[in-house]
Amino acid sequence: MLLKFLRAKIHRAVVTEACVDYVGSITIDKNLLDASGILPGEHVLVADMSDGQRFETYVFEGDPGSGVICINGAAARLVDVGDEVIIMAFGYGSHEEARDYKPGVVLIGEKNTVSEVL
Repeated sequence: MLLKFLRAKIHRAVVTEACVDYVGSITIDKNLLDASGILPGEHVLVADMSDGQRFETYVFEGDPGSGVICINGAAARLVDVGDEVIIMAFGYGSHEEARDYKPGVVLIGEKNTVSEVL
C-alpha cells in the first residue's frame, strides 16, 4: 500500500498578487522553490492562514529573488494580497519511505525570503 505524505512545504509566505484573468496556477519565487524542493508544474495544496480557505493548483516558477507569491485564475478569488499562506506538496511511498522521509520545510522571512530550512 502507498501512503500520501508531506514532501515539501513553504510556511507562511505572503501573497503578493492575485490575478483572476490568468490561466491558473500559483507563481512562486524560484529561490523558495529551490529551498523547498517543490518543482514547477507540481501539484500543491495552498492553505490561507487568514480564513482557512484551501485550494489545489499547480506551480509556475517566478523570478528568483522577486518574492512573488501570485495566486492565478479562479483561486485568486479565494485570497487577498497580504494574506499568509502555507504551500504544501505531497508524495507517495511505502510505509518505510514515509516513516523515514524528511520533508523540505521553508520558513519565510521578510519580503518572502528564506528565513530557515528545516
